[in-house]
Amino acid sequence: MSSVTSHRSSLAFLAITLLTFLAASSAPTPLYHLYQEGLHFSAATLTLIFGVYAISLLAALLTVGSLSDHLGRKPVIFVALVLEMLSMLLFINADNVAWLIAARTLQGFATGMATAVLGAALLDTDRQQGPLVNSVAPLLGMACGAMGSSVLVEFAPLPTQLIYWTLLALMLLQALYVWRLPETVSRIPGALASLRPTLHVPPQARRALWLSLPVDIAVWAMSGFYLSLAPSLVRAATGFTSNLIGGSLVAVLTLSGAVMIFSLRNRPADKVLRLGASLLAVGVALILSAVHSASLPLFFIATLIAGSGFGAGFLGALRSVVPLALPHERAGLMSAFYVLSYLAFCLPSLLAGNLIRTFGLIATTDAYGAVLIVLALSALLGLMMQGADKVRATPGN
Repeated sequence: MSSVTSHRSSLAFLAITLLTFLAASSAPTPLYHLYQEGLHFSAATLTLIFGVYAISLLAALLTVGSLSDHLGRKPVIFVALVLEMLSMLLFINADNVAWLIAARTLQGFATGMATAVLGAALLDTDRQQGPLVNSVAPLLGMACGAMGSSVLVEFAPLPTQLIYWTLLALMLLQALYVWRLPETVSRIPGALASLRPTLHVPPQARRALWLSLPVDIAVWAMSGFYLSLAPSLVRAATGFTSNLIGGSLVAVLTLSGAVMIFSLRNRPADKVLRLGASLLAVGVALILSAVHSASLPLFFIATLIAGSGFGAGFLGALRSVVPLALPHERAGLMSAFYVLSYLAFCLPSLLAGNLIRTFGLIATTDAYGAVLIVLALSALLGLMMQGADKVRATPGN
């Protein structure tokens, strides 16, 4: 096999594997209402099941996120795949809330481990395409998982199992193939020390991280709410009950984000961040309009715009920060970046799930959306002021 062919096959394998992990992460979303109906639990419990995934993912990023910098990429990818396969078996056999929480917890840890190591391996393999694949693959994966799951629920047998059997088979093939990859980093001492919970942001990347963080928080908080509660929200607002609607909305959100990332991949990061904040504010405002007008078409239009904002904001933040790391700093920086992103992904959604008990789903959605709009507009204002400062500081102005 030529080096060019080997390079392409490695890049493709890493991208598909990352896509698979994120597909598995969104696969339960169209099934949540079936779990609720069959196991009789509340919206607060639903967001708990959703939230433990993100919390466990954060725990993995904080502990094993940098492990592959010391042990090599291949063994860490393999362990992540084994853990993910075990979580699929837990989902297949889940017949109560405790099993669902256990499955999501194990899945979150495996995904956190995989996100850091696969992200670093993609950057090792291709410095030019790596950041793009790191941005697009998770969104494509979430789209495939949500849409594939909803189609199987609507038309295939074993509605709460078949999607997990499919993912399990794919992961088994990946676990066998991973050992054929070339190793991209040499082993270095310090593996045990790296397990101490820490956020490692290289000094040269810190300013860029803090400047991009408000937009990153806004887009991830929106996506967390959507992936946990969008199917329930559409049912409550419009009365439509098809299993395809929830998965389709998640697919529109993530696919529009992926298209936006691909379209803007060569644009300056600061401009992409500003566009992301603008689109997110407009999209969330339209989502609230769709809720109160009970308009399903408007839900899809609003989701398309909000998803575009998600993609632009995520890409802008990622491209502002990750390329600043040195090779043995990449996994640690990817971990830190995703820790901050997934905190925004899970904590607001958990809070919303508990507020629903008191205020109801629609009122909680209104408040949540208003906060997101204010955050996005505040971030946009900050970015515009930063741009104006740069212009004033340019010689000749």
